[in-house]
Amino acid sequence: MESLVLNLESKNQITAYMADNYLMPYEAAIFKEMITAIESKEQSQLDWFSSFGDSLRAITMNVYAYRKGLEFGFTEIAFDKYGWFQRPTFLAQQELTFGDTSRYGNYSTIKLGCGANRIWTYAMSYSFGVAGGGYGLSVYGKQFKSREDALNHALNELKSMMTKKIGSTDTTNDKQPVILATLRDIEKAQMSMIQLTLF
Repeated sequence: MESLVLNLESKNQITAYMADNYLMPYEAAIFKEMITAIESKEQSQLDWFSSFGDSLRAITMNVYAYRKGLEFGFTEIAFDKYGWFQRPTFLAQQELTFGDTSRYGNYSTIKLGCGANRIWTYAMSYSFGVAGGGYGLSVYGKQFKSREDALNHALNELKSMMTKKIGSTDTTNDKQPVILATLRDIEKAQMSMIQLTLF
């Protein structure tokens, strides 16, 4: 497949792609930027967009990832061997566990991390015993001004998920001892945070 070349004649190609595909709002906005650059005859701006990929899809996804990284202070532009934007490494990472850590699958984790500009976010892995899920540290995560704000939000999210499963009749997926142990540890963590604010 031939690589995409963005130039002052690419407007029809971009508008056809926009018409043929369902676009996320960020994609439509990036394409509008490209069209504006074409109409303003700014080849240097088109070259910048071209540096993010060899297809319109890759360009929009990579530009969006780069811009989301900027929100955390990550400025490096680097790509993996497949041409996708490389995920930046969050700083000051800390993983906290909640529940029975003696057996795999009986506990949940919250991982905290911050960007180069000290904006914080979190990742979560949650387990109800058999059922569960999670998501990693990412520039697409919620943003917080402090570690404490990120942790407080994450604890409340995990607590809400666990509380909804109390008394579940699905005893295969939702193990009450796992859920209750996780809730006890969340309560301890929240009490510790309150005590720290008193000093």
